[in-house]
Amino acid sequence: MGDTLVAHPKTRFISFTGSKAVGLHINELAARAQPGQIWIKRVIAEMGGKDAIVVADDADLDAAAAGILASAFGYQGQKCSACSRAIVDARVYDAVLERLAAGAAKLTVGPAENPAHSMGPVINAGAKKTILDYIEQGKKEGRLIAGGGAVAGLDGHFIQPTIIADIEATAVIFREEIFGPVLAVTKARDFEHGLALANDSEYGLTGAVYSSDPARLRMAEEEFFVGNLYLNRKCTGAMVGCHPFGGFHMSGTDSKAGGPDYLLQFLQAKSIAERTT
Repeated sequence: MGDTLVAHPKTRFISFTGSKAVGLHINELAARAQPGQIWIKRVIAEMGGKDAIVVADDADLDAAAAGILASAFGYQGQKCSACSRAIVDARVYDAVLERLAAGAAKLTVGPAENPAHSMGPVINAGAKKTILDYIEQGKKEGRLIAGGGAVAGLDGHFIQPTIIADIEATAVIFREEIFGPVLAVTKARDFEHGLALANDSEYGLTGAVYSSDPARLRMAEEEFFVGNLYLNRKCTGAMVGCHPFGGFHMSGTDSKAGGPDYLLQFLQAKSIAERTT
């Protein structure tokens, strides 16, 4: 059905939110002119992410750990903006790991209709299997410090908030979008190395930096290549009309939903001139 809608010669504009694979397919299909088509179709694509939070050695570590946990496990990590990589300066790496493990241990998982629970189920059985497969892969690539599997005793698609430390930049769980409650933690030599690791991704959606040094924050503004950057706060929760949302690279077309220019992308520009005497 989706291909029929995208390819139809009367379809002029496609706005898509979903996976990288489907977004690229839509973009490719829309680029092929169909018999009877008189315009070039416009595509806005909001796709995946492999979002990182970088923690400098001068950061407020309690705030950084809280921001990482909220970004990684809010809505069970089922957000394109979710933090799935925490990149931490070696000088504070162990201290941050301790805070993350302690924080994850306090998160509760259960039926979503009970607001007392921190996390509900993932979306379906297929997602649960995929996420658990990534967790097993991550256990081979790093050191499990929290979670690690399905929640015992619950009937449904419930997964523990999972944190895997000592992950290298070549690891599968460092590079691929999981879309679930799985956090990879990587050690950086220093702040500059942390930014380089954060940028070592085909995605460019959201990111965050925790540091008390204004110069480092300005460096992140210039060198952290994401569509939405957050300084000393979590990397989820863009506010429409305040922080327009959208990424580039394989995260999408960098169309900023909620921004003042977004509506114009749904319109056709027409310039009119009249000579008067």
